[in-house]
Amino acid sequence: MATSRERADQQRAVREKAIRDFRRMVTWIAVAAVLMVIAALSFLASQGSLTIHMVIATIAGTFISVLLGCGLFALAFFSDKSGHDDTVTNATRRDDTDADTRA
Repeated sequence: MATSRERADQQRAVREKAIRDFRRMVTWIAVAAVLMVIAALSFLASQGSLTIHMVIATIAGTFISVLLGCGLFALAFFSDKSGHDDTVTNATRRDDTDADTRA
């Protein structure tokens, strides 16, 4: 049986790994966002002349959309991997002993 200190050390190690994984995901998401901006600007440039307003709107819209969409998925994975979801699941779980005493 693991002691509470061993469990705390194990949870800390799991959270640290989840943080490292999350940072790696965010880095790749930022790279993907930059590549999407480049692709969007290349496409728009091939269709005609670009104005400064169009370039700024494309950069902001594309970059923020990719970061927001992928970032929320990354946060969901981080929450699951770091153990934050376990505390919520355990809080909503009913004990069998409570059900027996009510009956």
